[in-house]
Amino acid sequence: MAAPSPQVVTPTAGDASEPRRPAPITAVPLRHPWRWVSGIIVGLVAASLALAFAQNPNIDWPTVGEYLFAPLTLQGLATTIFLTVAAMAIGLGGGIVVAIMRLSPNPVMRVVSGLFVWVFRGTPVLLQLIFWGFIGAFLPEIVLGIPFTSIEFWSVETSDLIPATIAALLALGLNEMAYASEIVRAGIQSVDHGQTEAAHSLGMTPGRTMRRIVLPQAMRVIVPPMGNEVITMLKTTALVSVIAGRDLMSNLQAAYAQNFKIIPLLIVAAIWYLALTSILAIPQAWLERRFGRGVAGARESAVSRVLRTWKGGKK
Repeated sequence: MAAPSPQVVTPTAGDASEPRRPAPITAVPLRHPWRWVSGIIVGLVAASLALAFAQNPNIDWPTVGEYLFAPLTLQGLATTIFLTVAAMAIGLGGGIVVAIMRLSPNPVMRVVSGLFVWVFRGTPVLLQLIFWGFIGAFLPEIVLGIPFTSIEFWSVETSDLIPATIAALLALGLNEMAYASEIVRAGIQSVDHGQTEAAHSLGMTPGRTMRRIVLPQAMRVIVPPMGNEVITMLKTTALVSVIAGRDLMSNLQAAYAQNFKIIPLLIVAAIWYLALTSILAIPQAWLERRFGRGVAGARESAVSRVLRTWKGGKK
């Protein structure tokens, strides 16, 4: 008897063996109507305030335009930029030294650095500016010679050696040194101690370990607060006007003391300070992005996104 021939079963539409594709999902975006409402309200309030500010007749916009790029303003602006850069250089360089001293196993270095931070961080920067500005009343003459004898090699009047601009630089730089040392110390302590031990096991000296291993990793913690310190230093230079340091505020104060155009000249100062702080935000964002690479959870700032988009557009 012949074996029955095999039958080919053709799957029907209702057969369970047929693979079924899921129906397409229609994604409906979540609506946030109150966001639009609140945004419109805030926008209207901001626009009304800006319009009221711009149309205020007491502002005297012609005077603002006259003094915005006046030689008096630009000279003060150059002094402000110089004080900011030089004071931050002193503060950052000295702050690294003071931070390392505070972390040193030598008790003398720890005590001296601790006293330095205690004095300059514990007194107002305005007080320090006035002290350095009138240091000639405290120390009329600086003498170089042999102590406890009448032999003098060199002497100079303190007021001639430390004019107002140098006094402002000393006050701002030393004050910033105390704050920068704490920021640097926090950054150094954020690096795992095993990194230092591994570097020492490879024969690296403590100084080389600090320069090549610890500080580059600590920059991720140091850069954001140090960027804020730069912006704060720029605005703190306005206090130099109390000792006539010839900065931006000093020159504008001297101008409105003669013409009594106080509000317009204050607006000129505000425009320049806002412009400079906006410019300083760009390198800060670039440094944060550079030293924050590879860190989980690191957010990209708005300025960094703009820079990345601009860089991609150039390519």
